[in-house]
Amino acid sequence: MSIARNASPAGAAATHGSSTATHEGTERRQAACALLNTPILHALDHPDQLALVRRHSAYLRQLFFSRVGYTLIVETGFARLQKDPLVRSTVVRPALRTSGQPFTARTYTYLALLSSALLSNDVADQVLLSTLVEQVRADAVTAGLTLDDTTEQARHLVQALHLLIGWGVVAETDGTVAGWGARHEEALLDVNRALLPHLLSGSLRDLTGPEQLLTRTDDVLTGEAPRRSLRRKLIENPLVRREDLTDAERDVLSRERTDLARRLDEDFGLILEVRAEGALAYDVDDDITDVAFPGRGTVPHAALLLTNALIDVLRPTGETRAEVDGVAVPGVLASWPTVRENVELIIEQYGASFGDAYRSNAETLTNAVVELLSSLSLARPVAEGLVLHPACARYRPEPRRAPATRAARRMNAAPNPTTTTKQLSLLPTEETP
Repeated sequence: MSIARNASPAGAAATHGSSTATHEGTERRQAACALLNTPILHALDHPDQLALVRRHSAYLRQLFFSRVGYTLIVETGFARLQKDPLVRSTVVRPALRTSGQPFTARTYTYLALLSSALLSNDVADQVLLSTLVEQVRADAVTAGLTLDDTTEQARHLVQALHLLIGWGVVAETDGTVAGWGARHEEALLDVNRALLPHLLSGSLRDLTGPEQLLTRTDDVLTGEAPRRSLRRKLIENPLVRREDLTDAERDVLSRERTDLARRLDEDFGLILEVRAEGALAYDVDDDITDVAFPGRGTVPHAALLLTNALIDVLRPTGETRAEVDGVAVPGVLASWPTVRENVELIIEQYGASFGDAYRSNAETLTNAVVELLSSLSLARPVAEGLVLHPACARYRPEPRRAPATRAARRMNAAPNPTTTTKQLSLLPTEETP
């Protein structure tokens, strides 16, 4: 390789140093996003991401603790990001069965019993599945639980085992969990005993009840508490409603918005978007997005069509309010008859492209759409109907344009805070203080 005669060695070194720093910053951001997206990374399923986390482990430990109060544990074969309990307004993300359906209470019971059984001194680095099941049943009797030896109960146990396999806690060595569930065929499992103690984010020692697992007790008296809690909400929630913020968090959002936006972008590639009704951290590259919206499939498509239709019908203004739990909040109430009527119209107009389960069943589609919008904090079901949050307006259709570059997408995701952009909000954009 040759260097141009007029090139400055100092300039070349500076350029190289800048390039190296940029590359390192990109790697750190990718590693942080990988942990947010998958809090348990293990070598079997995530070798490249785990290697990245291990390379920048010291930086990542400090980053997560200082920004959001999370604890990062990095070992040879796994990395575990222990998140803190979130507030009640946080959208619940349940564990999912292989079919995509949420875990039931019974499946969670088997998950707890399996984890406890694996921690038993009688379980080594490998265990026969039949032996593990016997330990689970013995522990259930000790705990006063009744577990019937039925096909239905076996399904719950198998689903809990599949989740533990996905987490890297156990691995199928000889035989399969599915084979045991269908035909009671024996299977040999490897056990990652080093990971087991870190499944829970907090220790069970000295706890008087399960509710204490959901209560954060440290840093509440420090000045950093509202900053950390606000960052947690923005990172973990698809939308943060202003009414769900504490006074201290609202003050941070108002006074420290520039610094907050910079840190979210540098650390996690998120673009802060603030409106009078709340805020969201927009994931430009979909690195930590678990539910895409708008997205592919019948339900996301119908949800987008429904929100647009309801906004057209109800014509909310900047003064529109709806009552949720006895409190007037920004948004508009669509009565259940209005919701159902518009879903039926959507099926009539677009049903030919919908999945079979929804094409002729408006009630099933309505329930699925309401569940999706609720999981995104874009709507809240109440007795009288569905309350749409003003953020629904940011998904209103716009004229088709040429595909934007990544840089353009990032710029468009963060509009000038002093400019009112009606297409992004039902209410006026909040002015910079």
